[in-house]
Amino acid sequence: MTRTTPVLSARALNRALLERQMLLRRVNLPALEAIERLVGMQAQAPTDPYIGLWTRLDEFQHGELATLIAERHAVRAVALMRTTIHLVSAADCLVMRPLLQPVVERAYRYSPFPRAIAGVDLDELVAAGRALLAERPRTISEVGKRLAERWPDRDAGSLGNAFRYLVPLVQLPPRGIWGAGGLPVCDTVESWLGRPLDEAPSLDEMVMRYLAAFGPASAKDVQTWSWLTGMREVLDRLRPRLRTFRDERGRELFDVPDAPLPDPETPAPVRFLPEFDNIFLSHGDRSRIVDPAYRDQVLMHGFVLVDGFIRGAWRIDRTGGNATLVIGPWGKLAAADRRDVEQEGTRLLEFAAADESTRGVRFA
Repeated sequence: MTRTTPVLSARALNRALLERQMLLRRVNLPALEAIERLVGMQAQAPTDPYIGLWTRLDEFQHGELATLIAERHAVRAVALMRTTIHLVSAADCLVMRPLLQPVVERAYRYSPFPRAIAGVDLDELVAAGRALLAERPRTISEVGKRLAERWPDRDAGSLGNAFRYLVPLVQLPPRGIWGAGGLPVCDTVESWLGRPLDEAPSLDEMVMRYLAAFGPASAKDVQTWSWLTGMREVLDRLRPRLRTFRDERGRELFDVPDAPLPDPETPAPVRFLPEFDNIFLSHGDRSRIVDPAYRDQVLMHGFVLVDGFIRGAWRIDRTGGNATLVIGPWGKLAAADRRDVEQEGTRLLEFAAADESTRGVRFA
């Protein structure tokens, strides 16, 4: 007798994603454990992980993450998934960066920098850049200018960016410390953490962790999240350890055993998420998190979840000691949803703009 593969609707996938992303309810977890459960947090904007943890964790405070970064338990890795800056635990950085090296090298090859530094021996460039950081941590701009002293006929910016792509780096505090700011000064991963990169990291285990945090998911979804190729082969290899589903378009989805699949009608509270949160960037098909009617909206700021789906954008405007949370809904919100958005927005301001004398919420 043939067993029928279960079919999951977009709403069922939405509730599974929210549960695994700690967005159906705030959870009581240490921040470091939450960062590892999320398999890292995209972090181009230094404050974004603070917002992302506040919206997920019960009683999260700025100082918890600031201490993790200052004490080197968490790091702002310069190039991980999709070659972007991610906040990860120190342990994950040592494992994930070697796994994603092919992504970073491929991105370098398709960038304009190889043409700009044609003829430069890359091994020599890497060794020279490492020697500069061994003297003291530096910004990529400074590294590029110093490298240009050795290769004066080459563009300094391209030399620095080649080094950034090819060498595992982290941005150092005070960059990433709430309220502190600071230039993006870098050091090598090995030097900052005092440990070597993992020589035999497991790609299979990283994919399993992705599925636990973002599944059920297709091979294309895993590739969208990581930019790694060959994900179908990895998932086929893992198939005996996985369960499978289909989405409403018939695509095969993979998942770890016993991961939560809440009822599609489970209530989902309003949540504010930062710009570029991985919940929006980690699937080839984003219909599980944004209605197709709004999929062409550009997320220039943070975004708002209403009933589990993205329904608007937000930003905080600060002028003269005043902070205003400006919310731009996509389409008309029901009165009850609008009230819930305003109430959650008020709580967000209490966290993100506690130092401002007055705070308010405005719908744009």
